[in-house]
Amino acid sequence: MTDKLTVAVLGTGIMGAAMARNLARAGHSVRAWNRTRAKAEPLTADGVRVTGTAAEAVEGAHAVLTMLYDGPATLEVMREAAPALPRGAAWIQSTTAGIDGVADLAAFAADHGLVFYDAPVLGTRQPAEAGQLTVLAAGPADGRAAVTPVFEAVGARTVWTGEDGAAATATKLKLVANGWVLAATSAAGEVLALSRALDVDPARFFDLIDGGPLDMGYLRAKTAMVLEDRLTPAQFAVETAAKDARLIVAAGAANGVRLDVAEASAARMERAAASGHGQEDMVAAYYASFEEPGAG
Repeated sequence: MTDKLTVAVLGTGIMGAAMARNLARAGHSVRAWNRTRAKAEPLTADGVRVTGTAAEAVEGAHAVLTMLYDGPATLEVMREAAPALPRGAAWIQSTTAGIDGVADLAAFAADHGLVFYDAPVLGTRQPAEAGQLTVLAAGPADGRAAVTPVFEAVGARTVWTGEDGAAATATKLKLVANGWVLAATSAAGEVLALSRALDVDPARFFDLIDGGPLDMGYLRAKTAMVLEDRLTPAQFAVETAAKDARLIVAAGAANGVRLDVAEASAARMERAAASGHGQEDMVAAYYASFEEPGAG
């Protein structure tokens, strides 16, 4: 198989749009579909063909990449698209769909003769735009020629977790990683909220931890977004973070583990979204610390 593929990207939000651009820049023939077509249209400037339907996007494609909101949304779109996909086409499923969601999607793929790859990614807007994502992938080794060029175009590293996409080993690793990211993000917001409440200059806190084991580049990057009012465009939106946090809580509960920090992070994200910050960066959960939504 040639390294230059025809790839359909279904879902052109923050991540999907960046992935489509990088696929086109790598020389692949890229078609993109988004439920709101106007959000996908800017991709035409990068050589991406924007289609009116998901079925049109996938027709004759070597691979389809889904980057949609959640598992049910992905299944709905693939029901529309699958009849136009050739049997044996590779399906790269990059939505954070949760363990049960991946099982449903893998079953659908099997019913339609698609080669299923569970392939969520680590990274936000900036690494996505730079083609520097980390791809977590599980799927059959004998079909990887159709997906490796895709992973190389969108990511700097691919971590293979197994040969059975239905086992959701890649998604499980993604949920563990996201649990840490969401906990750190919530803690960053609370540090700023407590500083404000106690009339402590945040700079004094950063001076205190500078260069020590408590210092984190991620903490400084996220708090700077709040302090400098750079919450849009989001690197990763509050609403999506809330969804991922709920998937993490559910995964823990299904396996006998109570995840209090993830539960609290989900609640903070949901409160921030309810007060109008849903499309801002996830560190905007900072605002959930205040009695009046949107205060600060």
